[in-house]
Amino acid sequence: MAHDFLSDEWMDAIEALRPEAPEPPAATKDLVINLVVPDTPFGEREAHMAGGQFERGLHDSAPTKLTVPYEVAKSVFIAGDQQAAMQAFMSGQIKIDGDMTKLMAMQSAGAPSPEQVAFQEKIKALTA
Repeated sequence: MAHDFLSDEWMDAIEALRPEAPEPPAATKDLVINLVVPDTPFGEREAHMAGGQFERGLHDSAPTKLTVPYEVAKSVFIAGDQQAAMQAFMSGQIKIDGDMTKLMAMQSAGAPSPEQVAFQEKIKALTA
């Protein structure tokens, strides 16, 4: 069953998948980034990515915080549309607080492994 991106039901489904998650790329294994999405259909959502996985709430030690519009976040994190991220950044829709080099580490992680691609497909299938 598909759920709205970042809804409580979606986060529950993502957490249930966590044991199946493949090992993240070495460049992102210890990376923690906070994410604030102010305009979801169900209010502002706060999450963080740690080791390539979404988790609820902000992480106290995250060196970087992204504030991203809902549709842009969905395009980037679910559809994998890096062009949407670049366009949103260049137009001022994405706000970055903290260490921008951590975002560059995410981008320089290289192509995903076949296991990571398969796992991302599972996440897409859970997302309305």
